[in-house]
Amino acid sequence: MANWSDPRPSAASPFAGARAPARSEAYDAGLRSYMLSVYNYMASGVLLTGIVALLFASGGVNSPAAQVFFSPGPMKYVIMFAPLAFIMVLSFGINKLSTGAAQAVFWAFAAVMGLSMSTIFLRYSGPSIAITFFATSVAFLSLSLWGYTTKKDLSGFGTFLIMGVVGLIVASLLNLWFQSPAFNLAISAVGVLLFAGLTAYDTQRIKGMYEYVQGTDMMGKAVIMGALSLYLDFVNMFQFLLSFLGSRD
Repeated sequence: MANWSDPRPSAASPFAGARAPARSEAYDAGLRSYMLSVYNYMASGVLLTGIVALLFASGGVNSPAAQVFFSPGPMKYVIMFAPLAFIMVLSFGINKLSTGAAQAVFWAFAAVMGLSMSTIFLRYSGPSIAITFFATSVAFLSLSLWGYTTKKDLSGFGTFLIMGVVGLIVASLLNLWFQSPAFNLAISAVGVLLFAGLTAYDTQRIKGMYEYVQGTDMMGKAVIMGALSLYLDFVNMFQFLLSFLGSRD
């Protein structure tokens, strides 16, 4: 599960610090271009993750994924926790990275996430994965569109949602001990709701960030961080939803 990661720069982030400019046609055009770049990076990252996961799990029980994750040894833990290292680099080192370096770390993160998520192709049937991916895509697009267009200020929900994610992580760790199917379903249900809310919240936050980074050398980095946040929202919502819709092989 990838729900341990939730990098979300706030208005007090290194991208902030300038007064918001007046709205104009040029501003709106720039905003659309900025958001399109965020979505393109996010979608490309999801695509790369899916391709890597599918290739790593190709061959079923004889696949590299099965050899790594179903055998004793430390390698499976390295792969499982490696994405967190990339997230830490982006979240805490974004000011020191060039835009090109931030892009490279993002692509590396997406590829390693593919290795980490490859076991879904060993545990669930292909059709159920495809159906869940389609359902997640529809939900994500709807929620992100609402977050982009709504006039309601969603910033007040941010703290609540992120605290919910922390609680979700704690509950998931506890269930590693209890191994309760009912508790696992409850965690999945809460996870879907939390990351659905975060999709709308993050979209509005990323949109608002444009006011502070437009015309600066931080624009490219803001695009990467925005794409990372939406990527994590999508992937986590997909994984939790798969617990409901996925059928075992």
